[in-house]
Amino acid sequence: MQALLLEQPKAFRFIDIPEPPAPAAGEAVVRVHAVGICGTDYGGYLGKMPFFSYPRIPGHELGVEVVAVGPDVTNVKVGDRCCVEPYINCQECPSCRRGLTNCCEHHQTLGVHCDGGLRPLFTVPARKLHPSPRLSHAQNALVETLAIGCHAVDRGAPGPSDTVLVIGAGPIGLSVVEFAKLAAGRVIVMDMTESRLAFVRERMGVADTLLATGTAADEAAVGKLTGGRMADVVVDATGSAASMAGALNFCSFGGRLVYVGITQADLVFPHAPVMHRRELTLLASRNALSRDFGRIIGLIEAGTIDTRPWITHHVPFGDTITAFPGLMEPAAGTLKAVIDLPV
Repeated sequence: MQALLLEQPKAFRFIDIPEPPAPAAGEAVVRVHAVGICGTDYGGYLGKMPFFSYPRIPGHELGVEVVAVGPDVTNVKVGDRCCVEPYINCQECPSCRRGLTNCCEHHQTLGVHCDGGLRPLFTVPARKLHPSPRLSHAQNALVETLAIGCHAVDRGAPGPSDTVLVIGAGPIGLSVVEFAKLAAGRVIVMDMTESRLAFVRERMGVADTLLATGTAADEAAVGKLTGGRMADVVVDATGSAASMAGALNFCSFGGRLVYVGITQADLVFPHAPVMHRRELTLLASRNALSRDFGRIIGLIEAGTIDTRPWITHHVPFGDTITAFPGLMEPAAGTLKAVIDLPV
């Protein structure tokens, strides 16, 4: 069978690989139907993703069907449609034993640290499958993106009287918006691209948006919207070191700043006049927890989260090499592209 290999940055090629053997105890073999493409994949393609290793079969946002299960597997059965929790954890390290499986000390993300889903069939620990028979394969491929936002909002822990400022309206920022709307009293979204802000207003129902300038005017604009209080929780989803360093200025006294975007650069920010004076809490958000996947499946099934605006592009598996670079062009208007594998 054919798989898509990213040999090195900007160098995809199709390769022939054997079909997986019968699953062992605790394993399942799945057929991949849909693979979502996210910033991690684009970063890996461009050579800018710090955790990406080469050569690698990408693909971690997955809608799959179970085709075989190993002994003692009880959570899924053959024929189940599932999303995949792509964070493979060791279950033995101190982090795992504390329930922090998203930051396992020996963590491996499918499609980043180990081979992922851009292949027709592969083997996965059955415990990483979350059945959702009412969702389409493409919807299942969206669950992991939404889980990133779910976990980031949980890290910030906004309450019903809090204001959440989301910086960056790309796919991860939008996933944050989905859960901030459910948890907070008010959501403000800031981005440097007006078309993204228009999407937030028109398709996600967020009235308060700010076109970022990268200057002190942005802080004044947030202050004006909040009556000078600033935001109780700020989530930076940009991956921009400049944005992440400046995000503290948008926090209220006693506020919380969550970094869900990733940068390889050092961050430098003033301690005494901002961090210390306002007694801010600085948080990182990595991946998501198992419980997030079940919650998101329920929210989509209930119609609380509308997935229809999310998927803007479908790409046949065989066209991925030629189509992939164009998905990153601003003119393409890509929010979420899904690669469809043949049945």
